[in-house]
Amino acid sequence: MKVAVGCDHAGLAMKNALKDILESWGHEVADLGCYCEDSVDYPDYAAEVSRRVASGEYETGILICGTGLGMAISANKIKGVRAVVAHDTFSARMSRAHNNANVLALGARVIGPGLAEEIVKVWLSTPFEGGRHQRRVDKITLLEG
Repeated sequence: MKVAVGCDHAGLAMKNALKDILESWGHEVADLGCYCEDSVDYPDYAAEVSRRVASGEYETGILICGTGLGMAISANKIKGVRAVVAHDTFSARMSRAHNNANVLALGARVIGPGLAEEIVKVWLSTPFEGGRHQRRVDKITLLEG
């Protein structure tokens, strides 16, 4: 799977760790920044990852900031993106199975690296169920205008 990853300064260590894990699982990973611990603006990185997912260049995106919240809000401004914050495996699974989420946002100040790895594993391996859920995802898409 082709995965684009991005973070702000608070998510740098987690992004770097997850990037290595994703590559060890055989995924193609594009690291779209940030690359330092200096304060940066998370919307810039959320937009870059989300635009590449929305265009189809990457199948999914993973964004990391302090809480995941700002990244998800920013990512969801990009047409074609369904970004979710998941801090547990159940939410990660349901976001894929029922909502066909294509961008995952994590909070490095909320969860630890072990849980982050489990969330990403579940999120990437859960297929969209379609069926009645497709109708709902289509309605979400209509809200984009």
